[in-house]
Amino acid sequence: MPELFIGGRWTAALDGHTRDIRCPADGMLVATVDEAGPKDTAAAIAAARDAFDRGPWPGTPAAERGRLLLRIAELLERDKADIARAESLDTGKRLVESEYDLDDIANCFRYFGNLIASAGPGRVIDVGSPEVDSTVVHEPVGVCALITPWNYPLLQTAWKVAPALAAGDTFVLKPSELTPHSAIGLMRLLAEAGVPPGTANLVLGAGSTVGAPLATDERVDLVSFTGGVATGRWIMAAAAPTVKKIALELGGKNPNIVFTDCDFDTAVDYALMAVFLHAGQVCSAGARLLVQEQLHDAFIDEIVHRARQIRLGGPFDEDARSGPLISAAHREKVAAYVASGLDEGAVLRCGGTPPDDPALEHGYFYLPTVLDDCTPDMSVVQEESFGPVLTVERFRDEDEAVALANDTVYGLAGAVWTQDAEKAHRVASRLRAGTVWINDFHPYVPQAEWGGMKQSGIGRELGPAGLAEYQEAKHIWRNTVPRPQRWFA
Repeated sequence: MPELFIGGRWTAALDGHTRDIRCPADGMLVATVDEAGPKDTAAAIAAARDAFDRGPWPGTPAAERGRLLLRIAELLERDKADIARAESLDTGKRLVESEYDLDDIANCFRYFGNLIASAGPGRVIDVGSPEVDSTVVHEPVGVCALITPWNYPLLQTAWKVAPALAAGDTFVLKPSELTPHSAIGLMRLLAEAGVPPGTANLVLGAGSTVGAPLATDERVDLVSFTGGVATGRWIMAAAAPTVKKIALELGGKNPNIVFTDCDFDTAVDYALMAVFLHAGQVCSAGARLLVQEQLHDAFIDEIVHRARQIRLGGPFDEDARSGPLISAAHREKVAAYVASGLDEGAVLRCGGTPPDDPALEHGYFYLPTVLDDCTPDMSVVQEESFGPVLTVERFRDEDEAVALANDTVYGLAGAVWTQDAEKAHRVASRLRAGTVWINDFHPYVPQAEWGGMKQSGIGRELGPAGLAEYQEAKHIWRNTVPRPQRWFA
């Protein structure tokens, strides 16, 4: 059946273009899907605009919107197995990881459903006069363009779709052209749940042909984008002429700081997970390991020992612990970063090549890689390789650790490992990052805001601030006993 969803109907691309989706683990053809063009995107924007201006969703009571989001959460749990399998085929990630993601996705819809259902009528403002009723209310932004990445396709989609629906917005969703199937599945569930026609629209295709019109069209009120910083900068410039709202999550180069007084075994275990989960294709990956000098040798020897034992495999290999990269082009990019690091003086401790296992030769696999003796000026330290590459830097004391950690244009996340609670909180307070973990790495909950500082982005997802991104604050002032002022009498 057609895969574009516009104005409440499934439709094929107007120009008849299609794209083959192949599994990165083995090159197998997953499916051939419709590839939208500018005309399809324009039709989707028009449908979303009409649904916002004349449709029922923006005026639907908050409690009713909340109930519909809770229904979507139920449907996601019902279809968890099918959607997780579809996402693993698109991304190559292990099935168990996709299943974990589906639980988080359902929880995201549940959180925003409950949040909007409990929202009050507005904030009453005391203006010092009994003759004035003054209230600040929150209304939907309007038409939202939601542009999502390939590494966590449905999770990142849920972080945008759930608050947009909760707020009463309409939207056009553009998932990555490489990983469309879980978004297609979600749109079917939205329709089943009763989202009104035109409220939710889906276009598939490349950023240059589908994403660009979403950023420039004056009928779009907000663009929410998750992806690379270069594209984020382009979206900022493209959105400027129409002064639309933007929300950007642009990744990070995240420091994982390990002090000598850490719990050694636990810190090693988490350092491996921080960078090698999903082959390092995680915006918050702990790709920069900062280790205190006295601990360095023993800690990195153990990291290398365990990294060499990580088994690679496809999504349905139950013994695998990490999967492939998304494409051949991305693997070449990762390899180029490793080569540049070696040219600049880093020491290769393990990995640095694709595996030589014949069973993996048709996939885009790359061995878990550790680069030791790195310095902050190296491109592999400063730039986001988005692969299974761990760079190691040494520090002497707390001040140097903080200086090294903050020596980056990014500011998404970071972690501190120490059994000294006071030191942990001192360091956490000095890190310029939107999320800091102490003796942990990677957890998040929908109740807490997520987003970055510096070039890691603008705005927040999740939490109350994540809902506020999709709302406009309006002040309503009512004079209950109006009388002439005689200003010009």
